[in-house]
Amino acid sequence: MSTEVRAPLGRLRELADGVHAFLQPPGGWCLSNAGVIAGPDGLVLIDTAATRSRAEALRAAAEGLGRGPVRTVVNTHSHGDHVFGNCVFAPPAAVIAHELTGPEMEATGMALTGLWPDVDWGELTLTPPTITFGRSLTLMTGDRPVELHHVGPAHSTNDVVVWIPDAGVLFTGDVALPGCTPFCLMGSVRGCLAALDRLRAFGARTVVGGHGQISGPEVFDETERYLRRILDLAGEGVAAGITPLETARQYGTGDFAGLIDPERLVGNLHRAFLEIRRPDLALGTEIDVPGVFGEMVQFNDGRLPTCLA
Repeated sequence: MSTEVRAPLGRLRELADGVHAFLQPPGGWCLSNAGVIAGPDGLVLIDTAATRSRAEALRAAAEGLGRGPVRTVVNTHSHGDHVFGNCVFAPPAAVIAHELTGPEMEATGMALTGLWPDVDWGELTLTPPTITFGRSLTLMTGDRPVELHHVGPAHSTNDVVVWIPDAGVLFTGDVALPGCTPFCLMGSVRGCLAALDRLRAFGARTVVGGHGQISGPEVFDETERYLRRILDLAGEGVAAGITPLETARQYGTGDFAGLIDPERLVGNLHRAFLEIRRPDLALGTEIDVPGVFGEMVQFNDGRLPTCLA
């Protein structure tokens, strides 16, 4: 049985009138952030946490604002640490996501729970979206527009960002992770770089990543620097005929060692190697995620990456 101490349940932080972030520091594996947007008729929620207890804490905090119940959930992508809590809210809440999110949720199921069996996941039922869209969708909370934009493949194939123009707040999902190591294994390194250009164009003053701390737009430049290094290292590794894991061990984390979850270097190199070797493949093409995760454990001196959920 794991002896690691679980992180405290999350807390709300007000970013603008009626716009809150639900933060779960330090933001590592499965400690995801969420968003709460209050309107005249209830709440819009952005993502729903990884475990039953964390989703229920999110619901208590959101409804504790006294602005009504959660009527709408937006999922930024299909990964379990952002969608497992859907079942706490839906029904009756509607769940909105990109059209690829539901199929990927159903294909993956509850596999995430098997990576960290000691986590108290609680009673969870996989709850796919009930409303989907392709490129963009605008919700109205009273007279406030809340824009949903598909920017993947980036972190995943189905990344959605949530832009609140009048507040200058952008919820990026896992496309940008302030203070945490970027992760493109199930998406695309090149696609993430393209997505960062789109994120810059919103002109956000406040950025809420899917994990980590609240940031300004500087996180986009920091993420780009990391990803450019990944492409450089992958080019070196491919030219030398060595593997992504060997490349990671040879070059290490460099200037990015201080980011949370540095073992993601191996996964990012696997995706970059694939994109260099097979540029004909569609961005976000499936990859052996369990096998690569095993190599991340090897890079981490044989230790399972820390999950404090």
